[in-house]
Amino acid sequence: MPPIPEPAATAFAVAAFMGLRHGEIQGLLWENCKDGELFVSRSIWNGRISDPKTHKGRAPVPVIRQLADRLEMHRLSSGNPQSGPIFANAVGNPLSLSSVVNRVILPALNRCEICGKAELEHPTAEHQYKRDDRIPEWHGWHAARRGLGSNLYRLGVPDLVIQRILRHANVSTTATYYIKTAASDVRKAMSVLEGEIACNWPSKLLANDQRQKGQRNNILQ
Repeated sequence: MPPIPEPAATAFAVAAFMGLRHGEIQGLLWENCKDGELFVSRSIWNGRISDPKTHKGRAPVPVIRQLADRLEMHRLSSGNPQSGPIFANAVGNPLSLSSVVNRVILPALNRCEICGKAELEHPTAEHQYKRDDRIPEWHGWHAARRGLGSNLYRLGVPDLVIQRILRHANVSTTATYYIKTAASDVRKAMSVLEGEIACNWPSKLLANDQRQKGQRNNILQ
C-alpha cells in the first residue's frame, strides 16, 4: 500500500487517535499543546472560525505517545513553530482538509490493481482502470472518530469514559452512533458465555438437584 504523504498522514492520525472532528483538526494551534494534552479552542468549517460544537468540546484530550512523536516530527519538518496552525498551508493559514483529501489522500488510496497508478493518472494507460481492493477505501474524517469510539469499547473502556474522550454532550450519542460491535465481538461474547456455562453450570445443576431432594425428604418426613 502506498503511504499517505505528510501532513495528511499526521492529520488523519489526530482524527484516529484523538477523535477530533474535521473542523477541530483544521483549527488546531500549536499553543494548544500543553502537558501531554491538546486543547480544542476553535473549529474551522468552510473558512469560518467558530467555537467548538459543544461546551464539552473544549475539554482537553490526552495525546498518546505514538501520536505525540508524530506531531513532534511534523513540527520539526514545519520549521519548529511554537504558535499558529498545526496544519498550515504555504502562507501560514489553516490547511483545508477537504483540499488535502482531493489532492493527496484519494490519489494515494485509489490506485490501479494492474499498474499501481493513481486513478487520475490512469487515462493514458493501455488497460482499463481497476481499483486495487487491497488498499483501504476513504470513508471520511468522521469515520476515524467513530472508529476510535468502537476501538475503545472493544478494549473494555466504559461508555462514560468514551463520551469524555469524544467530548459528546451526553452518553446516549456515544452509545448510539459511535460504538459499533463487529461480528467478532458477538462471537467473543458468546464464547465467554459458553465458557462460563461449561465451568459453573454442572455444579449449579447438582446443587439445585440436591436442594430439591432435600425439600422432598422434608415433605415426606
